[in-house]
Amino acid sequence: MAYSGDDYCFGCGTKNPIGLHLNFEPIEDKVVATKIIAKEYQGYSNVVHGGIVTTLLDEAMGNFIQKKYNEQAMTGRLEIRYKHPTPVETELKISAWQESQRRNIIFLKAAVETPDGTITAEATAKFAVVSLK
Repeated sequence: MAYSGDDYCFGCGTKNPIGLHLNFEPIEDKVVATKIIAKEYQGYSNVVHGGIVTTLLDEAMGNFIQKKYNEQAMTGRLEIRYKHPTPVETELKISAWQESQRRNIIFLKAAVETPDGTITAEATAKFAVVSLK
């Protein structure tokens, strides 16, 4: 469970009626979730809105830190590369992994992938961990 406090996180909260309800599982050195994004979240016809794609990537990296370190972290810098349109109503794989760490700053990467293996978007980010135990 994430640190949303009241479980209303737009990305992973289970109580948010309009949220994405993402559920990340640790797999090897990553966290991975699958999700079909409804047409209500599109920008252009049949394409997931870029802000929602960004949310998927950011949420994956935040969940990686929560699962690995059981800590809260804030996005300090986030860079997105949109490589291909991300289709709505298609099962997507969202994954994140750690690249490195310097004190309480964790450098991560994330990707959104279609069933045929196409990477539609990638992210790199720096997260600041509130407190490392």
